[in-house]
Amino acid sequence: MLGIPRRYSHFVFGVIQSGLTSLIAAGIASFPAGSAMLFVRHWMVSWLIAWAAMLPVVLLAAPAIRAFALRLTQEEGAP
Repeated sequence: MLGIPRRYSHFVFGVIQSGLTSLIAAGIASFPAGSAMLFVRHWMVSWLIAWAAMLPVVLLAAPAIRAFALRLTQEEGAP
């Protein structure tokens, strides 16, 4: 493993989650491209742009989303 301290796990999660999400979304958006080479080129450029845009959003929004989700749910067995 990389040995990143656990206190930075929020940032590691955000990098992985935003990267995977933007990779899939960019691939879907690039699918109508004509040839395979054009598709791959368009997909990679779109992915890098989308990832750069989504990474700060995910890192800033994740704590608020987590807190909101906890307010909407309750522990199992709680009255």
